[in-house]
Amino acid sequence: MAGRINDDDVKAVRDAVPIDAVVSEYLQLRNAGGGNLKGLCPFHDEKSPSFQVSPSKGLYHCFGCQAGGDTLDFVMKIDHLSFSEAVERLAGLAGITLRYEEGGYTSGTSGRGDRIRLVEAHKAAAQFYVDQLGSPEAEIGRKFLAERGFDQAAATHFSVGYSPAGWDHLTRFLRGKGFTDKELITSGLAQDSRSGKPIDRFRGRLMWPIRDISGEVVGFGARKLRDDDNGPKYLNTPDTAIYKKSQVLYGIDLAKKEIAKTSRAVVVEGYTDVMACHMAGVTTAIATCGTAFGGDHIKILRRLLMDNATAEVIFTFDGDAAGQKAALRAFEDDQKFAAETSITIAPGGMDPCDLRLAQGDAAVAGLVEARTPLFEFALRHIVSRHNLENPAGRAAALAEAAPVVASIKDLSIQHESAVQLAGMLGILDEPFVVKRVAQLARWARERGNQPQQQGRSRPQEAVPTPPPAGGGPALNLRSPAHRTERELLKLALQRPALVSPAFDAYGIDEFTAPPYAAVRQAIQDAGGASQAADGYLARVRDAAPNDTVRAMVTELAVEAIHAKTVDEVYAGVQLVQVRLRAVDRRVLEIQGAMTRLSPQAPPEQHAAVQEELWVLQQYGQRLRNRGAEGL
Repeated sequence: MAGRINDDDVKAVRDAVPIDAVVSEYLQLRNAGGGNLKGLCPFHDEKSPSFQVSPSKGLYHCFGCQAGGDTLDFVMKIDHLSFSEAVERLAGLAGITLRYEEGGYTSGTSGRGDRIRLVEAHKAAAQFYVDQLGSPEAEIGRKFLAERGFDQAAATHFSVGYSPAGWDHLTRFLRGKGFTDKELITSGLAQDSRSGKPIDRFRGRLMWPIRDISGEVVGFGARKLRDDDNGPKYLNTPDTAIYKKSQVLYGIDLAKKEIAKTSRAVVVEGYTDVMACHMAGVTTAIATCGTAFGGDHIKILRRLLMDNATAEVIFTFDGDAAGQKAALRAFEDDQKFAAETSITIAPGGMDPCDLRLAQGDAAVAGLVEARTPLFEFALRHIVSRHNLENPAGRAAALAEAAPVVASIKDLSIQHESAVQLAGMLGILDEPFVVKRVAQLARWARERGNQPQQQGRSRPQEAVPTPPPAGGGPALNLRSPAHRTERELLKLALQRPALVSPAFDAYGIDEFTAPPYAAVRQAIQDAGGASQAADGYLARVRDAAPNDTVRAMVTELAVEAIHAKTVDEVYAGVQLVQVRLRAVDRRVLEIQGAMTRLSPQAPPEQHAAVQEELWVLQQYGQRLRNRGAEGL
């Protein structure tokens, strides 16, 4: 083994590779002020960017999940590497030759981390396949590409290659590069044979390298070319230490910058569709690799789109039953995006590759522009399942479809869609449908959730229901009371020393918005603001009873406090306002109780109520006169 990496070389690697350059390979970064950059954290799911990078300090920190460290820490965590593997990865980027304390300079083989070795094997294999595409045997592969409108330049751009039809061409080539049989099996490039010797996994096929978001080759997609090939039409690399099909998107390395720049991603169904879109100028096209579009893919896109209000994800599917099913499956995840989601279906059931062949590049670009909101597609599908000829069928369709409309983020589109839904259902009373949709949307906002239609799962933990009769007011940021409660909670989370120990004496019922009351409870369960020390925010998040409250804790911990100067004076104002409103509410309750008190009630009961009222009124007056000193 080569031994420990020289300390001076580790320092040189840290200094040579800017942290923002490394991080921006995985997510979009924007100016956060003060010389910092911000983005959506790649280590936990979030809607607000709480992940910050300080280029001048070479550090990163997430205010939501508390992940942090230097460039090496980031690479270790994001790519699941050991320390030495991370150093070797960055050294390769910087062109630094590493020295090892035992064994001198590394030869590029011994002492390398397992993951790095697998990546290097894939890099060598990708070049081998590219070189083989020019061989006489690969004529069938070149013909396949040409028939689909791809010339040599296109093949080169996407590094398309060819795997020879023999049993062990790649295996022998990689052995010559110093890779062991165990590494070839572990990488998925080779497989065991009946003879006990490894053979190539991919043979006689057209090869597409699959790269992760940083541009490293981590797997391959292989297309069958010959009739005597008894394997599947497409054969992908099996899941390995560096390749998980649910966590990669084909073309993301080529598309990521344009996706971040335009706030748009186009999701297609195959490798040739990605190529066709890019050749036609739609350079934000990506595809899944032998699996359905799912939650992990969404996380990749969200980090690039930054949950921008104008961001959009456009799905292209075939017009057949399978394509419709895939579209509806994508709609199931719609609310996991902050982006608008749309669908586009090519005429005649063609995919983008077929469309480009038949009608040219302009038709592919036009296909993307002629998109339909995914919710509208789903809405028509829902309505089509019901018998609209009778009132019961129309009512059932409304019950299932109205929450879909209520989930639309743009309120103007939501209203227009409610009117459109009334027309679809044949309900003449449009205001009734509009009112029902608005009611569902309001309930959802008040609960911090999205509407849920019957028979369709949503990512929130509970189905939103109307506020209970007599219940406390729901969250309303236009309410002065709720704004003050929000500020006080932000102070308790971000600057707990400014509100301690007074804050810990505040009752849960002093926070009138249910989400804020839940956060107040979580702070109490975590030991209170006066016990804020290392790990305070993590303790509060752990004390949250569910993901909804946990998300609110993160939001309040990240959101800026609305004051030019955040000091004891500002904190005192928030403490007083929250307490004073609680006192005033209680005064009104007692005054109401006094008016309802029977004249025949015992004198001591009247005296007790009057005494409480007097004490509260005096306390309220003290708060108004003396501010925080009166607490």
